[in-house]
Amino acid sequence: MEIIQYEKYGIVYVTVRGRSEAELNSEFEKVIRNIVEGNNRRLLLDLSALLYLRSSALRVILNAVKVINRRSGKVVLCSLNGYVKEIFEGNCFEGTCFKDSFTIADSVESGLNVLLAPLKAA
Repeated sequence: MEIIQYEKYGIVYVTVRGRSEAELNSEFEKVIRNIVEGNNRRLLLDLSALLYLRSSALRVILNAVKVINRRSGKVVLCSLNGYVKEIFEGNCFEGTCFKDSFTIADSVESGLNVLLAPLKAA
């Protein structure tokens, strides 16, 4: 798994490529934890090149969504495909679906448009 991170317009962009393998999940967790601990309120995850997602990486993403949502922030997942898309769009537990916790955008551009909208005061 390769992780690319940068910030622009007050939005933290994270692109993940490859497979979410065990040995690289700790790196992914560290990157996302640093973003959350940095009090960021806008996170764009480009998952277009992610082929497989382990449950531990899923937990990291869901925790980041929870924390950022509490700050009245927004997380957008972009360009989901195949197996990864099925995970986020098809999993529900006790009436709550993963996709209800964040925005899923078809492209990075559409995700960027969502994140450029004004946020509520924290």
